[in-house]
Amino acid sequence: MQVKLFDEAHELDLEASINKFLKDLDGDIIDIKYQVAIGISGEEQIYCFSAMIIYNKN
Repeated sequence: MQVKLFDEAHELDLEASINKFLKDLDGDIIDIKYQVAIGISGEEQIYCFSAMIIYNKN
């Protein structure tokens, strides 16, 4: 069992990173965990979109 972590500032970047990984994956996905975090710095909002894919490698 292995894990792959993704962390992006925009949800479309996260989607692209995950899709690229899944396209090349030689194995079976066990689970995908997804999380969004928001921070505030002054008047600016900072987003963090992250995911963890748990998989078995063939």
